[in-house]
Amino acid sequence: MVFFKCGVSLISKLRSRAVQQPSLRDSVRWLQVQTSSDLDLHSQLKELIPEQQERLKKLKSEHGKVQLGNITVDMVIGGMRGMTGLLWETSLLDPEEGIRFRGLSIPECQKVLPAAKPGGEPMPEGLLWLLLTGKVPTKEQVDSLSKELRSRSTIPDHVYKTINALPVNAHPMTQFATGVMALQVQSEFQKAYEKGIHKSKYWEPTYEDSLNLIAQVPVVAAYVYRRMYKNEQVIPMDDSLDYGGNFAHMLGFDSPDMLELMRLYLTIHSDHEGGNVSAHTGHLVASALSDPYLSFAAALNGLAGPLHGLANQEVLLWIKSVVEECGENVTKENLKDYVWKTLNSGKVVPGFGHGVLRKTDPRYTCQREFALKHLPDDPLFKLVSNLYEVVPPILLELGKVKNPWPNVDAHSGVLLNHYGLTEARYYTVLFGVSRAIGICSQLIWDRALGLPLERPKSVTMEWLENYCKKAA
Repeated sequence: MVFFKCGVSLISKLRSRAVQQPSLRDSVRWLQVQTSSDLDLHSQLKELIPEQQERLKKLKSEHGKVQLGNITVDMVIGGMRGMTGLLWETSLLDPEEGIRFRGLSIPECQKVLPAAKPGGEPMPEGLLWLLLTGKVPTKEQVDSLSKELRSRSTIPDHVYKTINALPVNAHPMTQFATGVMALQVQSEFQKAYEKGIHKSKYWEPTYEDSLNLIAQVPVVAAYVYRRMYKNEQVIPMDDSLDYGGNFAHMLGFDSPDMLELMRLYLTIHSDHEGGNVSAHTGHLVASALSDPYLSFAAALNGLAGPLHGLANQEVLLWIKSVVEECGENVTKENLKDYVWKTLNSGKVVPGFGHGVLRKTDPRYTCQREFALKHLPDDPLFKLVSNLYEVVPPILLELGKVKNPWPNVDAHSGVLLNHYGLTEARYYTVLFGVSRAIGICSQLIWDRALGLPLERPKSVTMEWLENYCKKAA
């Protein structure tokens, strides 16, 4: 193994920090940058899996009875927040510093993951390699993976026919999830399970399904967009483009900056540990040995909710309502009045707050940096910047939120709108395409590690009341 010349100091710092921070140490213990001698992702995984199987076996045998904390009544009735109850290898979310993909923060990923052009944004294929192997790939490995994904991207005709059976004005997420379900008939895992396959081999057809699914979702998603908004004028894939660039191209956007934005978007939205609705749903359904298509379709239905992925749609619509009422050059005082008006009407200010984070979402920060670089004078970007100053103090004054800071949804819509993707109802589909990378990566490891059926215990209010009386 060798390091990229530009990445040696960064990864050395990571390893140094890992020694000092036990929580980080395990997540980067096998982080390394590879040579381009082995371009096959499957063979890389095949080498890594036995080591990780033994690691999990040792963890269970030596520490299986170690308590991870106490469960309170608040946790039980409050959406299980703060309750540690899932194994999720591909990413870890810290309330203060945000997401880390296999130990790497977003800025670190931007520095070490290969880009389509010098100094550009990371390619999503590189993140896929990192999530699956824990290793930073070379540009040759990423290019090889791009080619492989293109070769897996063919969509059967019945999928288009299934989507076409829906009204053209059906919500984009309904059409997208329907397309994913229609893809399920080609599941390699289902075929292997029906024929009979040893559980130690479950990960292999799961790998095939997962890479096929990751390759196919941009094509299905682009078809939904062109069907709904562009008179069904479908744009074919460009074999010269990478994963993110091709998705933007198939949607109908070919400006270099939009291609870069799509690479960044798909990378930063891909994974956010396992407790969020879409990731947890995918993991839960897959724990019943449902194949990746069934599991990811279920995840998409969770993502479509207003309290999860649909929020990015709500943010842009709310920002546009500000402009309609107050104008693009709204003063901060008028902006404060509009924010209070929103809150006093019983609504929330979309794009602010997070179930885990207690600081500004680093996914927001990197999008803000992209905007400062590429569209500093965009009126809606300036409005978002003012909201960053106005909203948190008001939410703190309100005293009902633990995190008043902007999340990833607060910025993405403005960037997409700037480059011409103005259909806010479609935005959650973009989120879904990205989330396939994270959910499917972890699903492969679920099968490789032999993780069991998820079955937590539930109780009634009467049970809680009686328990608390006895505990008093």
